[in-house]
Amino acid sequence: MSRLRLFVLAAAIPFALWMLIPVLSDGAPLSSRIEEKKREIDKDKGRERVLTSTIAGYTDRIDTLQGDITVLQGRQDQIQADLDAKRAELARIQEDLRQERIRLVKLRAKLAAAKDALAERLVEIYKADEPDAVTVILEADGFEDLLTRAEFIDRVGDQDGRIIDRVRSAKAESIEAEADLDRLEERQARVTAEVDRRLREVAAIKGQLVDRRDDFASVRSRKQSVLSDTRTHRHSLEGDLRALEKEQARVLARIQAAQNPSAPPAGPIRQGSGTFIWPVNGTFTSPFGYRWGRLHAGIDIAVPEGTPIRAADSGRVIIAGWTGGYGNYTCISHSGSLSTCYGHQSRIATSVGANVGKGQVIGYSGNTGNSTGPHLHFEVRVNGNPVDPMGYL
Repeated sequence: MSRLRLFVLAAAIPFALWMLIPVLSDGAPLSSRIEEKKREIDKDKGRERVLTSTIAGYTDRIDTLQGDITVLQGRQDQIQADLDAKRAELARIQEDLRQERIRLVKLRAKLAAAKDALAERLVEIYKADEPDAVTVILEADGFEDLLTRAEFIDRVGDQDGRIIDRVRSAKAESIEAEADLDRLEERQARVTAEVDRRLREVAAIKGQLVDRRDDFASVRSRKQSVLSDTRTHRHSLEGDLRALEKEQARVLARIQAAQNPSAPPAGPIRQGSGTFIWPVNGTFTSPFGYRWGRLHAGIDIAVPEGTPIRAADSGRVIIAGWTGGYGNYTCISHSGSLSTCYGHQSRIATSVGANVGKGQVIGYSGNTGNSTGPHLHFEVRVNGNPVDPMGYL
């Protein structure tokens, strides 16, 4: 209600009626408290929007990180498969090493036997007192030089040549086996180090991503907790606002009833800018729309109990009786899809199937059903679905 209308109303009622108007403990009137509650509710709604957006952002980041973790998991699985293949390869290498070591032992034994045979042959040559051979031996600079001297090769017989070939072959095979062994051991160490390095790298990156994901999830959880608390607080405020608005409607109705103790007249027809007339002449106290998490399917108009209610337009009565939280409830069909409904009546003055004219009295305002003060709950429905009545009044 505007301040001007409150001033006119205040001037029109006796002083004693002001005792009916409740105030807060600090002296603030209901209208101030209602406005304060609305501001607090708007503030909570704004905070909810910010928190919802923030939570959505964290959810997107968590989803992105989870995707990265999934990719890394696939990479780690691939590396693990490579590792398994490398381990199988290492097993083959290790078997080759084992065989090479056995072969090397045998070759060294073969070389030692060849050297022993050569030594025996040299002793035999020395005992045979063959000057040319002795001269070659004495002039040779060690055993290696002796094997390569052409003079010696020319002077020994076929048997001696075969012994020397055996020594040479055994020595060459031993050197080759040792080189193969070194290469296999080096390859084994290199493959093992590479696989270990790649596994550590993937595990480190994956660990970092998991930590970041968990951090984001923790922050999101805290934000969701704050959002839940904010919504609970807003719902509490909306409950307080509803109670205050109903109390305001009750007070206005009591004031109007005190001004005229007899049953209030229907009053002149109030024509709005739309198709319908106003069903009662009273104070608009609550709009159409969502509040406290539910749809308020109509508008509330505060009037004294027993105020005649007029049909907003001509039509046929399709509901007339007690209907849940609406209390005494009447609905009128005006066309194939459009209807109006009137709730919380103290008494219904029509019946189902009756044809009523625009402006005809169909009932009387009251406080039945879920209502804390006398008023009319007025609805407009299209195909049964509630729409804002202000578009038709």
